[in-house]
Amino acid sequence: MAEKTTTVQIVMPQHCNGYAKPRLFGGQIMAWIDVVGAVAARRYTGQAVTTVCIDNLTFLKPAYLNDTVVQEAVVTWTGRTSLEVRVDSMVERLDGSRELINRAYAVFVAIDEEDHPVAIPMFIPETTEEKQEYAAAEERRRIRLQR
Repeated sequence: MAEKTTTVQIVMPQHCNGYAKPRLFGGQIMAWIDVVGAVAARRYTGQAVTTVCIDNLTFLKPAYLNDTVVQEAVVTWTGRTSLEVRVDSMVERLDGSRELINRAYAVFVAIDEEDHPVAIPMFIPETTEEKQEYAAAEERRRIRLQR
């Protein structure tokens, strides 16, 4: 199974928009997604990476001031030099329960010191969930290439 990379944030005032009940600004969660996704990609490839795109970014529910946001990133697909990483963002309650608030798929390319793409290890899905994610990732790739 692909290794999960996890990060935890507490939503602070500087992360919120100006509503009466301050909620997490979408651009902030996007930045966190990019970072945790890149860390997962770097760990998998052993290389520096650059973001190609973040797509299928779905905001399911809000997070509010003082909420704990947990993000889990996992590799779902690899090509020759690129890879897709799924990032799930959840609000974690004080009792430890979690609720999914956002799911995103990010694509990264591994690069060398001169910013040239480099080959990466192939991801071979093993579990049923990994195989389903891999097949879905191939379909997302096909759609991205058509754009």
